[in-house]
Amino acid sequence: MKKIAIYLIFVFVALLVGGMNWLVLAELRSDSALPSSIPPPSAEMIFINKQMAGMTLRQKVASLLILHTPGSDITTLQNYLQTYQPGGLIFMGDNIPAVTDDLTTITSQLQTNPALPYLFAIDAEGGVVNRLPSDDTYSAAADLKSQPASSTESAFHDRSVLLKQLGINLNFGIVADVTDDPNSFIFQRVFGGEPTVVGEKVAAAVTGSIGLTLSTLKHFPGHGETVSDSHTSVPATDVSYEKWQQNDKPPFEQGVKAGAEVVMFGHLIYSSVDSLPASLSTKWHQILSEQIGFTGVSITDDMIMLQQSGDSKYSDPITNAISALQAGNMMLLFVLDHGGGESDIDPNSLIDGIVAAVENGSLDRTIININVRQALSLRHSLPTILK
Repeated sequence: MKKIAIYLIFVFVALLVGGMNWLVLAELRSDSALPSSIPPPSAEMIFINKQMAGMTLRQKVASLLILHTPGSDITTLQNYLQTYQPGGLIFMGDNIPAVTDDLTTITSQLQTNPALPYLFAIDAEGGVVNRLPSDDTYSAAADLKSQPASSTESAFHDRSVLLKQLGINLNFGIVADVTDDPNSFIFQRVFGGEPTVVGEKVAAAVTGSIGLTLSTLKHFPGHGETVSDSHTSVPATDVSYEKWQQNDKPPFEQGVKAGAEVVMFGHLIYSSVDSLPASLSTKWHQILSEQIGFTGVSITDDMIMLQQSGDSKYSDPITNAISALQAGNMMLLFVLDHGGGESDIDPNSLIDGIVAAVENGSLDRTIININVRQALSLRHSLPTILK
């Protein structure tokens, strides 16, 4: 027994010493003379780690929001960003100054940190959805559907050049929905009703935008299967998953393959897949990542739309936000103070509500940290992505 005890003590000491040596080697692994299977952290990783270490939970939550406030007064917008610290702003028509070129001055003065620029977004589809009607005169989907894919690439290249000049780095502008039904709410905004052709033009729009603005495909999993307007209801369809794969999936798949960085989830119910709107559906987020292979940024359509849908299940904006994050969205879009009326919500209440959910355990803190890391990484890489 004495020999066994001595042997065990020897083994323990050996393991202890060995562990200490491993820690020393780990500390010295940056020394090129020492072989290591663990690569040193990249400059980007070091930057992101430092940023996250200095952020409160409230700041992390806020960084996952793209918000809106009206007006084009620089001081007002600066104060808004400093107060709420969102990941970015969406520029609606009420943010566009009388002289469009003045928008460049606004965005340049708001971007105070070159290493971590804000996401400045806009709905620049052209045609019926055009925030810059006097300047964005380039062809939109309604015209491009009858033209070759090369025309779509040219139009979105020129549109993206304009946006970049104005300081906009994120375009919610590529409609990947499919329909040939003129009664559909989305009909005037799609590239057509044939999935393969629409997919070619979606891919062309992405190709034309690369290096100029981040591209967003919308409205996943596809607004074309419904005729209803998701601004005033939660459109639903009983189309089968198999038909979705044939008719609605191809444009999103082709857009992702072309390099789209962002996919926007619609407030749409495909009852054969999930009883929840896609924006709140874990299943649809899994389909996007596992079946289509998307690894970029997922964002909701305007969450105020869901709140104003008339369905009482979605009347609480904080509950909606928590559900959207739990489902798999990396970022949330809230177009606040834009005709929202009584349904609008104060940014403080929104941020505090999500923070409370994390603190009481109803929203996993890990979800927040993973999303924040990805959001910061995207923002930090903007100067190299958009050269």
